[in-house]
Amino acid sequence: MKEVPIGVSARHIHLSEEHIATLFGKGYELTILKDLSQPGQFAAVETVAVKGKKGEFSKVRILGPARKHTQIELSQTDAFAIGVSPPIRESGHIEGTPGVTIIGPEGQVELETGVIIAARHIHFHTKDAERWNIKDKQLLRVQLKGKRPLTFDDVIARVSDQYALDFHIDTDEGNAAGVKTGETAVILD
Repeated sequence: MKEVPIGVSARHIHLSEEHIATLFGKGYELTILKDLSQPGQFAAVETVAVKGKKGEFSKVRILGPARKHTQIELSQTDAFAIGVSPPIRESGHIEGTPGVTIIGPEGQVELETGVIIAARHIHFHTKDAERWNIKDKQLLRVQLKGKRPLTFDDVIARVSDQYALDFHIDTDEGNAAGVKTGETAVILD
């Protein structure tokens, strides 16, 4: 059986160095709150406000380290609440996506693009992918056996020697299946 740990991902933001400086001040370094499942990734102590056309979220967690481009990942429910219509995309694919206003303690950023609903995906270390004969970008079927069992199609395999095995879904998907971070899912053949 191909069991993978589940990581339910709440709304969060990845900031570029430039935007960290604008929001928190020149030379500012994010403070690690806790390490995440992917090596080198962390949740920062710092948060920002994210404002859309209809509303805003006041404490959106920043995930570090800094990235080349700022990106906000919301669930469909979150997007509706603040009045944006982001597409479902793989992380980093922000072309043609909507923007929002990001507000920090030292300034704000009018982001033109960067809001997505993250496509559900599984991070595979190359050794895990080889063991199960899974290729990068392969689409998988994954079964969640929570309180409300669901099977997800079109789960994207992301393979790298920089990854740790983890199935990433958003809060809408986790709530729909009644699962939490740390539970397991099964990749179906």
